[in-house]
Amino acid sequence: MLIRIYNDNTNTRDIRRIVDLLETGAIIIYPTDTVYAMGCDIKAPKSIEKIARFKGLNPKNPDLSLIFHDMSQLSEYTIIRDNTIFKLLKRNLPGPFTFIVQANSQIPKLFRNKKKTVGIRIPDNNIVLELVRELGRPIVTTSIHDPDEIIEYTTDPELIHEKYNDFVDAVIDGGFGHNAASTIVDCTGDEIEIVRQGLGNLEL
Repeated sequence: MLIRIYNDNTNTRDIRRIVDLLETGAIIIYPTDTVYAMGCDIKAPKSIEKIARFKGLNPKNPDLSLIFHDMSQLSEYTIIRDNTIFKLLKRNLPGPFTFIVQANSQIPKLFRNKKKTVGIRIPDNNIVLELVRELGRPIVTTSIHDPDEIIEYTTDPELIHEKYNDFVDAVIDGGFGHNAASTIVDCTGDEIEIVRQGLGNLEL
């Protein structure tokens, strides 16, 4: 299923349609402010495991991130006691960043097996933010990679739909995506560390 949703004018009915799918454990593909991504409801462990296996990750401890709607939602799933880190996140989000922070006990068991940290995203994209807001909880997320050695990420939603249609339940066409991923920032050590430089330029 390919559903067109406009970033600057999201249709409430279409958003609800996708959320209804997510609540049944569906796996979807959606635009972000960087590359297209694949994900599911945080409360769908079988779907999380399915995505992990598809990506070649350990299903018992998958290296997957979470998309939140806003900063207030972060406190339900993460531990950010350091005011400096909180201010850093507030300055740069929403934006093209994945911040690695300390997880709390609300993260599902799939994320707690030997894993005390989690990657968090608040993309500057109305479509995915509205999905998370309407769902009422984070969605698990991972980038869509392309096996092409030159172009790492597929940007055309129609081609994405053609390629992943048999695996996912829906693809959201939000227009062409970027082919540069988010900047990954580790906030769990003594100092802030940029693990991967991507689309976002961190404002310290």
